[in-house]
Amino acid sequence: MKPLRTPAALVAAGLAPPGRLTALEQVAARYAVSLTPDVIDLIHSDDPSDPIARQFVPDPRELEARPEERADPIGDDAHSPVEGIVHRYPDRVLLKLMHICPVYCRFCFRRESVGPGHRRSLSRAALVRALDYIRARPQIWEVILTGGDPLVLSPRRLREVVRALACIEHVKIVRVHTRVPVVAPARITAEVVRAIKMSGKATYVVLHANHPRELSARARAACARIIDAGIPMLSQSVLLRGVNDDPDTLAALMRTLVENRIKPYYLHHGDLAPGTGHLRTTIPQGQALIRALHGRLSGLCQPTYVLDIPGGHGKSPIGPTYLERGPSAGQEARFEIEDFNGVSHPYPPARQDHS
Repeated sequence: MKPLRTPAALVAAGLAPPGRLTALEQVAARYAVSLTPDVIDLIHSDDPSDPIARQFVPDPRELEARPEERADPIGDDAHSPVEGIVHRYPDRVLLKLMHICPVYCRFCFRRESVGPGHRRSLSRAALVRALDYIRARPQIWEVILTGGDPLVLSPRRLREVVRALACIEHVKIVRVHTRVPVVAPARITAEVVRAIKMSGKATYVVLHANHPRELSARARAACARIIDAGIPMLSQSVLLRGVNDDPDTLAALMRTLVENRIKPYYLHHGDLAPGTGHLRTTIPQGQALIRALHGRLSGLCQPTYVLDIPGGHGKSPIGPTYLERGPSAGQEARFEIEDFNGVSHPYPPARQDHS
């Protein structure tokens, strides 16, 4: 089976109703569409609210932009000193190698700049300039390969980039952000794993997964190939309405990741990308979900709930707080701290009489 890249192909496969064809063609004229065979296998086509379909099958509501939405919701452009580089934090940069993905998520914050119609990848000259930028700045400790999806590149190109980064003394960490182990797990070959592993330095792979069903047997095997080669894996997920915005689903996702030796890292609040309002939750809903995980799941299963501040101001944690300042006792600050059962306790506790 080949990837499905047009609304007509989605209708023929039973993944979209014929009555929506014209509307979906209008969506596809603006935003890229692609579903790999592995993603198609995950979709329960008899379920109109299937959480996998909601992530990948286009929806007419994507043409309903809201006033607060923006083409560059997290401000990449404001921090791009040279093509391919985003330098938002002092000690790390994004290196955007590709502008295509094997699949196109309907909530993607880079949906205005990825897919057919955009440059496929960095040119050789642009890559040289990006690497020169990194070499010239000794404060850059970590390079994050992103895009698009960097694991769409051939093993040869990946190896060239990773070796070039490994030769930069002050670069100690390369982090690869990818959806490939879930959406095209057969691409995670031994050759790809060798290509991304740096000798004498650390490589991390961060998997984007939003629903426990995404961790299919093939996906788990692909992740195991990476981890068994000595490359640690983390995860990032996006909080999405109708996909993972209930405690049971979110808990199952985090546990499934940990069971497969993948540490949950970030749970992102949905970005203000155009036409994604129908998939965003509210921040209070997200905070309530994180509260539901606290104490119920192992600490290994707890991601950090973050908001990428619009305008390029970076990520900030926005999870619930369990600490409130109480009345001071003399010169000593006092607090009320809430446990996982919702019971508040004074801190420091009342002094005990040891007489």
